[in-house]
Amino acid sequence: MSATRRPSKLAERQEEIADVILAHGSISAQELAATFGVSLMTVHRDLDELERQGIVRKYRGGVTAQPSGVFESNVVYRRKQAVDEKAKIARAAMRYVEPGMSVMLDDSTTAASMIPLLGELTSLRVATNYLQALRELSRSRGVQLMGLGGDYDPLHDSFLGLGCVERIEAIRVDVLFVSTSAVADGGAFHQEERIVVVKRAMIRAATRRYLLVDHTKLGRVALHRLAPLAEFDQVIVDDGASRQQLAALEQHDVSYQIA
Repeated sequence: MSATRRPSKLAERQEEIADVILAHGSISAQELAATFGVSLMTVHRDLDELERQGIVRKYRGGVTAQPSGVFESNVVYRRKQAVDEKAKIARAAMRYVEPGMSVMLDDSTTAASMIPLLGELTSLRVATNYLQALRELSRSRGVQLMGLGGDYDPLHDSFLGLGCVERIEAIRVDVLFVSTSAVADGGAFHQEERIVVVKRAMIRAATRRYLLVDHTKLGRVALHRLAPLAEFDQVIVDDGASRQQLAALEQHDVSYQIA
C-alpha cells in the first residue's frame, strides 16, 4: 500500500478511498484505515456511503468493487476492466456493421468499445440508452443518433425504466450489440432486474443480435436470467477464453467467435 494519505475533506477522502478500492478490486477495511490515517469506524462510515452509491460492496472484514451474483459495480469501475479484451471484441463485432444500417447499443462498457469505430462509418443510425455513447457519437457527422429515453441512472450512466422500454418497443433495428455480466449453463445473466428488462426489450427489437462478453464473464452466474444464448446470432468472446469455457458454450450448441 502507499504512504498514509490525509485528504482535507470528507468528500475528498471518500473519493480517494473509492479510487484505491477500484484500483485494487478488493481490500480490507484495516488497510484503508492505515492508508488514510483514520479510525476503523471512520472507514466503515465512508464505506457505507460508497456502498449506498453503488460503487462498492462490503463483506466481512473488507470491501470490493468486483461483481457478485447480486452486485455489479458502477460504470466507473467497469470502464477500467478488461480494456484490451473489450477492444478486441469491438473490432470483431464491427465486421457485422455496414454503412446504411440501423444499430442498437446497450449501456455496457463492452459495447461502448465500439463507439470510436462506429464514428468512422457513414450513413449509420445508432440507437442507445448509454449517455457516453450519445456524447461521443454526436461528434460524428456520419452517424444519426436516437436517444432511448427514460429515467437517468448515474450508476450506469444510462437511461432506464418504462420510458426507455417503450421507446425501444417502438422501433426495429438491423443489429444489436449487447453485453451482460455473466454467462453460464447456456444462458446470459445479470444482477439487476431493471437492466434485464431493458436488454430483453432490445433483443426483441433487433433483427440480428450479438452478445459481447470478455472471458472473465464466462462460467459466472448472476441473479436474473436475461436470455438463452440461443437467442443471439453469435457470442463474441476474446482469446483469453479457456478451452473449458469454450467447451461449455459448445455443449449448448452456441455459435461463438473468438476475437
